[in-house]
Amino acid sequence: MIAIGGAIGTGLFLGAGGRLNSAGPGLALAYLVCGIFAFFVVRALGAMVVYRPSSGSFVSYAREFLGEKGAYVAGWGYFLNWATTGIADITAIALYTHYWSFFTDIPQWVLALIALSIVLVVNLISVKIFGELEFWFSIVKVSALVIFMAIGIFLLVTQSDVGGEKPGLHVITENGGLFPAGVMPVVIVMTGVVFAYASLELIGVAAGEAAEPQKVVPRAVNSIMWRVGLFYVGSVVLLALLMPGSKYSGDESPFVTVLSSIGVPAAGDVMNLVVLTAAMSSLNSGLYSTGRILRSMAMAGTAPAFTSKMSRTNVPYGGILLTSGVCVAGVGLNFVVPDKAFEIVLNIAALGIISTWITIMLCHMVFRRRAEEGLLTLPKFKLPGSPVTEIVTIVFLLTVLGLMWKDAEIGRPTLYLIPVIALALVIGWYKVRDKVAAGGLAAEKLDSSK
Repeated sequence: MIAIGGAIGTGLFLGAGGRLNSAGPGLALAYLVCGIFAFFVVRALGAMVVYRPSSGSFVSYAREFLGEKGAYVAGWGYFLNWATTGIADITAIALYTHYWSFFTDIPQWVLALIALSIVLVVNLISVKIFGELEFWFSIVKVSALVIFMAIGIFLLVTQSDVGGEKPGLHVITENGGLFPAGVMPVVIVMTGVVFAYASLELIGVAAGEAAEPQKVVPRAVNSIMWRVGLFYVGSVVLLALLMPGSKYSGDESPFVTVLSSIGVPAAGDVMNLVVLTAAMSSLNSGLYSTGRILRSMAMAGTAPAFTSKMSRTNVPYGGILLTSGVCVAGVGLNFVVPDKAFEIVLNIAALGIISTWITIMLCHMVFRRRAEEGLLTLPKFKLPGSPVTEIVTIVFLLTVLGLMWKDAEIGRPTLYLIPVIALALVIGWYKVRDKVAAGGLAAEKLDSSK
């Protein structure tokens, strides 16, 4: 539920609207393709979790299979992903809240700051409260998607009016087909679609605190993928059949757009409350995971010492506060460029998630090779097609990264950040490398403990 809670968030509930508008119904194919590769990544991570459960997740595996430098890059790449995803989440929350006229006059940055404050307090109380809240957040989101899909199917079967016209396949064929603006817009939005699947790797973080990870993880990995795939691909197909892509926008959840168009305004209000909950859930998951990852890194000497601090209720509050601090900077972004804040941070977050997924696949390649050398025993839960699967997945992810160049307004400037980030990592490594030798062993003991 934690992995689903993170994955089913702003990438689907808000991002799908703007992408349907620009790419058309072909967006469903983009979700399908990215979903397949997301499954490979999570399956690879799941195999390593079954081999050795760790609350440090892929950072711990990067330390074991790629060395301390690998763990250092993996950890900070993941931090970049979740810190910027947190900004995307609070931006989405502010946009959702503006749906109601009562909040229209409140500046976007103020609403973003309030949302961050609420979720931060929840995370700082205790991991038990986080887990309980995230479970119910996920239940609300999944239930809402199931209900929406049931309503959408009902509208299709009964041919009820949606926005003044009948739904059906003709909505696609009469409005430019699968690719109304050509194939390239669908290809370009792959970056945002990958972002939508981000957080599935949270299963690795959560498994380190599970009672029986060897039993739970295989079942969880397999069930997560078909559920998330159904929700993503199924929802986008339904949205495309109900209304033309031009009717959706990036400023409003496409689910709210549909429900507001069927003549029941209250339905739009309810769905808007649900998608707001979804964004809160994603932010909640991000603060949870980065707190644990940063603590693991701090114990190894590759993150600031204060991020290793734990509260009496076993909450790594130092790491959570550091991530929240970056999100506060995102509040400033909502103040300066509120109209573009979401897309800007989405692209930056994509850099982090792509680097994280590539790291997971590289770790699994070394993991597999060591098993072939007899240095460790592979679990029964395996990644199918290895090592070809890892290579194909890495090539796909690098291709998605390269596609950002086609977006001259936001994607290309984001790529310019790569050398800046690389330089910062190099400088940071030379500052912490003397601490790493002493800290690595302590981090491994931490990662392998419950």
